[in-house]
Amino acid sequence: MPKPLGFLLVGVGVLLAITNPGPTEFQEFAGKKLAEEAVAEFCKPGGLPMVVQLVVQNCPELIRAQQKPLGALASQFSKRINLGLFSFYSTEVAGAQLLPQLALPGYELKTIAMAGNFLVISASESNAP
Repeated sequence: MPKPLGFLLVGVGVLLAITNPGPTEFQEFAGKKLAEEAVAEFCKPGGLPMVVQLVVQNCPELIRAQQKPLGALASQFSKRINLGLFSFYSTEVAGAQLLPQLALPGYELKTIAMAGNFLVISASESNAP
């Protein structure tokens, strides 16, 4: 291998390692992602019970204001595998873990973090507690 190509590969590897997002960045990403999913689920017509709709005037704003707590919650249910150049996050939340009195679905997400970005590679929902 020519030396310039070797230096280039080492440089790219170092750059990827430096820009590999950590748990704090994942928490911020997860909070935003969960807030947007919650807005889509609960703020649509019929998404909230009528009594709650009478009290909640701006559903999207109320949910988006919860990004930090949602990110912290996702962080609690996530495992990170740091491979240096990139990280793999696995998040599994059963609805019964959050609010046992409600029949909330469970979620499983697989996310790759690399070069300062996050990419959800799989997402699934289950109705099992």
